[in-house]
Amino acid sequence: MFSASDLRKGLKVEIDDGPYVITDFQFVKPGKGQAIYNCRLKHMLDGSTLTRSFRSNDKLAKPELNTAKFQFSYIDGESFVFMDQNYEQVSLSADILGDSRHFLVEDLEVEVLYYRGQPVDVTLPNFVEKTIEETEPGARGDTATNVLKPAKITGGYEIQVPLFINEGDRVRIDTRTGEYADRVSKR
Repeated sequence: MFSASDLRKGLKVEIDDGPYVITDFQFVKPGKGQAIYNCRLKHMLDGSTLTRSFRSNDKLAKPELNTAKFQFSYIDGESFVFMDQNYEQVSLSADILGDSRHFLVEDLEVEVLYYRGQPVDVTLPNFVEKTIEETEPGARGDTATNVLKPAKITGGYEIQVPLFINEGDRVRIDTRTGEYADRVSKR
């Protein structure tokens, strides 16, 4: 059980028999009375959000969450197949992966979060390396700082990259934000 004073951004709690993650948190201490903890919560299964206020003596349940490490194997139609160290496979839909599916590379180690035996979320490493498949060439001599251009990586996802990045370059992408981090190597 969590008490209201344990609440913070990113904490996973169970409310109304469902798993929620706290996305926004605000502590309010009125001049008179108990402290109030205002939270914005996101449902981990369907993505809906709600806003709740908790008093300092309220208790919240811990959800039944487990994690397991897997390696990405291949795409089978609409599902993404992962394998653990015992060669057991699990298939996850694109809905569970969200935009993370664009950053999957073969043999990538991921962590799958389960709620009551059902996969609900996948955590990728912070950075992955992908190849630029399509982008316009940067104009020579155009060296203005922080000028970005669109580029498609393997898998079709579009990111913004600096002008000096060309087709065939390998770049490092931050999987948490989906943004360009740096160039790994030239062609």
